[in-house]
Amino acid sequence: MTYDADLDATGLLCPLPVLKARKRLQALQSGQILRMLADDPAAIIDVPHFCAEQGHSLLSQDSDATPQTYFIQKR
Repeated sequence: MTYDADLDATGLLCPLPVLKARKRLQALQSGQILRMLADDPAAIIDVPHFCAEQGHSLLSQDSDATPQTYFIQKR
């Protein structure tokens, strides 16, 4: 999948991956896509919840691999 920005949140624990994603998404325009890598087990729950609360689209989530990969489209 193509994306417009990248965020490596590996090594960060809750809530830092989501806080960093929020900051990175603020710099993007509506419709652009952020690829986020994370290895925090809580991210599996936190990232989808964050997207739902903020109105962003979680296009893809690969939580079986390490690090986990998320593709988030800004609303």
